[in-house]
Amino acid sequence: MTTNSPPASNMAQETNDVHFADDGTVNERSFMVHWPRKHKKWVQMLVYTIFVLFGQSVATIMGRLYFNKGGNSIWLLTLVQTVGFPALVPFLLISPVQTSNDANAEKPKSLVLALLYVFLGVFLAALCVLYSIGLLYLPVSTYSLICASQLGFNAIFAYFLNQQKFTPYIMNSIFILTLSTVLLVFQNNSGESMNTSKGKYAFGFICTICASAGYALLLSLTQLSYRIVVKDESFRAVVAMIIYQSMVSSLVITIGLFASGDWKRLRAEMMKFELGNVAYVMILVSKAVCWQIFSIGTLGLIFKVSCLFSNVVSTVGLPIVPILAVVFFHEEINGVKMVSMVMAIWGFLSYMYQH
Repeated sequence: MTTNSPPASNMAQETNDVHFADDGTVNERSFMVHWPRKHKKWVQMLVYTIFVLFGQSVATIMGRLYFNKGGNSIWLLTLVQTVGFPALVPFLLISPVQTSNDANAEKPKSLVLALLYVFLGVFLAALCVLYSIGLLYLPVSTYSLICASQLGFNAIFAYFLNQQKFTPYIMNSIFILTLSTVLLVFQNNSGESMNTSKGKYAFGFICTICASAGYALLLSLTQLSYRIVVKDESFRAVVAMIIYQSMVSSLVITIGLFASGDWKRLRAEMMKFELGNVAYVMILVSKAVCWQIFSIGTLGLIFKVSCLFSNVVSTVGLPIVPILAVVFFHEEINGVKMVSMVMAIWGFLSYMYQH
């Protein structure tokens, strides 16, 4: 099964191909044939959107739960963000290879693809480390709000790398999202609520900002690489990118895990985990699976629309995580966080309005 969507010109042709009877009514048979094709892309976009929102929200909550109940290994939590890729191998095996309509189309060389996967994989590993540090030192509600700044970064990178045009609504969105993030700097009780010093809070804040900017760049580079190098928009290409990129990232992070000596403390950490050994394993496994679901949704939206739209959908999940944090972790949504959340949603709606 492939998820190839017809280009806009083909979709327009499909609409024009719908025949009308002499009395002006639509030929029902023709309509029924072309309707599924016309709306296939929208169904795929909906599925990918659900993957992004579900995977992102649950994975973030699982990460915070891991730290709250006794986990303290940054390298382990980083590893589970990418190590779940073997679960996608069956999808790669059952997905047929796409045949190009252009007989003269040149397939990318294996060495070029390998170098691309290595570069993106190492880049992803570095970002995962930064995200884990941010989640360790910040309340999950603050962490998720800062992550919303990646939409602004993505708009800038998409302008230079993906020929994304700026509109007044995008400019307004960037300004509002940036301002909503800056507001979080002035919180006085965030570090105290988690028994962390102001220095660690600032360090987590900087790491999360850098990770958000880096992830925005990664999305733009991914879209650029598929347009220039891969030249394939099939479901198989989506899964292959996730598997090989995650494989490289997992290898790099595993090296960091052993080089830091963190692996020696994992057994003792599991035995002392407040919710028990089984819960310890289940939290890590569920987080790993959710990040793979998120990755499928993210890359799928990049293929079907753009890297910027993929990031916009990720920002839709902004209000979800703080609400879940209040329910499960009893975090306080103070006035600054509330204003920041409202401004972030405002920035998102400003972007969506242009569409």
